[in-house]
Amino acid sequence: MARQINDLNVEVRTGTGKGAARQARREGYVPGIVYGDGQEPIAINVAYNYLLKHLKAGRFLQTLFNLKVPGHPDVHVICRGVQRDVVRDLPTHVDFMRLHDESRVVLHVHVTFINHEASPGLKRGGTLTVVRPEVELDVMAGDIPDHITVDLAGKVIGDVIHISDAILPEGVKPTIARNFVIANIAAPAGLVSAEA
Repeated sequence: MARQINDLNVEVRTGTGKGAARQARREGYVPGIVYGDGQEPIAINVAYNYLLKHLKAGRFLQTLFNLKVPGHPDVHVICRGVQRDVVRDLPTHVDFMRLHDESRVVLHVHVTFINHEASPGLKRGGTLTVVRPEVELDVMAGDIPDHITVDLAGKVIGDVIHISDAILPEGVKPTIARNFVIANIAAPAGLVSAEA
């Protein structure tokens, strides 16, 4: 269930501040910073198209990367923020946080629903209304799940699916203590009007 750790290649950025960041953008890079784990921050540059490709692949803020910086040892990082241009919505700065595999981290993980065909409610024309497509979880950095799974088998119209119905990997726990709703199976519009 834990995902493969992909490499992320970056370069060291010489100089800090607005001037160096603007120069990096002119040269086709997105400036960034790597911080955390009790070490000095490192100013980096990420190739613009390379970063855009990773952003478009999806789930960038949930992915653990093996960061490769020339002249520095490889380190596991997770993205903690991507600043974007307010007009063009393109990345202008990126922040990475260093992690050990045994570090705990809070992030949003995608919810996947399975066994649609085994749900009597969906077979009768009910619709799956997803309230939370992602849930905030407290996970080990070395075991970040790609997704969590909810089994719809046996669910009928009117059933409410809570976080307790999800199959969570070992060591993963939600950040919210209460048993919150992830989705429900709503009656089809025709059935609702007939009952009314």
